[in-house]
Amino acid sequence: MDSTSYSVTSKELCLFLSRYAVFLLGCGATCIRLEKNVRRMAHAFGKDVELTIMPRHVHMTVYGKDKNEMFTSIDTVLHTAISFDINTRLSELSWEVADRKIGFFEAKERFESIISSRSGNRWVVLLLVSLANASFCRLFGGDWVAMLMVGIATLAGFYLKQQLLRRGFDARVTVFFCAFLSSVLGATCALYGWGTTPDIAIGTSVLYLVPGIPFLNSFSDMIYSHYICAFSRFVDALILTGCLSVGLCCGMLLMNIGMF
Repeated sequence: MDSTSYSVTSKELCLFLSRYAVFLLGCGATCIRLEKNVRRMAHAFGKDVELTIMPRHVHMTVYGKDKNEMFTSIDTVLHTAISFDINTRLSELSWEVADRKIGFFEAKERFESIISSRSGNRWVVLLLVSLANASFCRLFGGDWVAMLMVGIATLAGFYLKQQLLRRGFDARVTVFFCAFLSSVLGATCALYGWGTTPDIAIGTSVLYLVPGIPFLNSFSDMIYSHYICAFSRFVDALILTGCLSVGLCCGMLLMNIGMF
């Protein structure tokens, strides 16, 4: 039954693309990538699509070339963890459909397989993030003692982040607690007089929490005239940055480290 020549209905395609869209947007894709991927697949099945992308919902209408058959769906964006791996694999799926390498039913199976798969080993991610943040400390002029403490602070903070997000904690609360924990550990150098760059250790201990992807996505959405999504993402990124800053300040106050 599954073949590239199967004549999919507007309803079937709309329900599939709508679910595809909310997962793609939730894992960190920009609005322009979402538009291109969805339109690419719709055209491959001989349909057209109209999209309205909102910060929390995707409104989609799929119709045939003659517009005699039409179906509309509204789905809530799934705020999953940002994953470049899933983002890339979902985009590759759209090209496989567009190049007519797979049919509708196989595309649905591939989609379910992608979203149900793990995006990576969390222990490997934990180690790599810790090493990366320690490297940032070195780039900013930190000595080896500062790098070691930043690595430990990042390891503890990112592990806490993983655990809290897995338990459904709010992202803003999670960022605050992780910044607080990392800044307390990062301030150890200054508290005990270890190394020559304790200030750099404190400053770089929370860099892994900076919401760089939301900031970049907001500018991308703004360039392509998705102003509502751009503003929403920018505000979300500002709030996360604020939570990071409050957590950092609270950690420094607890350790009696002067901020100025």
